[in-house]
Amino acid sequence: MKLSSIHTGHLKLDGGAMFGVVPKRMWAGMNPPDANNLCTWAMRTLLVETGDRKILIDTGIGNKQDDRFRSHFEPHGPQSLFVSLEQVGVRREDITDVFLTHLHFDHCGGAIWQNETTGLPEPAFPNAVYWTNEPHFQWATNPNPREKASFLPENFLPLHEQGRLQFIEVRQNIEFLPGFRVRFVYGHTEAMMVPVLDTGHGTVVYCADTIPSQWHVGLPYVMAYDVRPLVTMEEKAALLTEAVREKQILFFEHDPVAEAGFVAQDAKGRIALERTGTLAELLESGV
Repeated sequence: MKLSSIHTGHLKLDGGAMFGVVPKRMWAGMNPPDANNLCTWAMRTLLVETGDRKILIDTGIGNKQDDRFRSHFEPHGPQSLFVSLEQVGVRREDITDVFLTHLHFDHCGGAIWQNETTGLPEPAFPNAVYWTNEPHFQWATNPNPREKASFLPENFLPLHEQGRLQFIEVRQNIEFLPGFRVRFVYGHTEAMMVPVLDTGHGTVVYCADTIPSQWHVGLPYVMAYDVRPLVTMEEKAALLTEAVREKQILFFEHDPVAEAGFVAQDAKGRIALERTGTLAELLESGV
């Protein structure tokens, strides 16, 4: 199994929303906000190459939202989904599967691309099967008021209508493919999927929004976006305990600095970040 970090660009989100109940004086030194209290975050996806499959986990925000929408989140940076894929030798036509951890716009917006020639939306990966799960799909298509602004039907309903969207069975640690297990979590949103990837050189956990950055490793650092924050804390504690025990690498989708990291437990039982780096560096070096 080969893994490649695919950077799709940055966006800005309110610092208070991203750090929840943690006071600004504690988090502002980690990810300094601008004058509008907005912090810069990455939208980092992952390419998994195994056998004859090329699987893209999440897609970033995409290119089809209007200027008003973009003004709220200020997507920016030189990176883009297709260019980053090309830099590792993969064309969008080569992708066989798109695995969507959940259907919030910054994770699945790039699943449907606005063709820059015709101006029309179309599946970004013409030969791919797109994957979600049925409970989460139902949650996204009938959103609660808290999450409604995060679920944009134009990002996923056309895929379902075209028969391109398939459902994964909801069962803990189900094996999507050999070496590609799926963990289901419910704190951030209903039935979000956390891939656990056994590479042969180490196990990588794609944390998605359970631990969006290195700064969210601490248990109280839970986003205000989470629909069940106490459940997030329980799920994060279980994930971190396993990461320490199994010496797993945590992959951070939104961290603007660190792609991935190892965690360790100190003498008092507290789990904290031990080392960060690029995914390639950590896979090569090991614990």
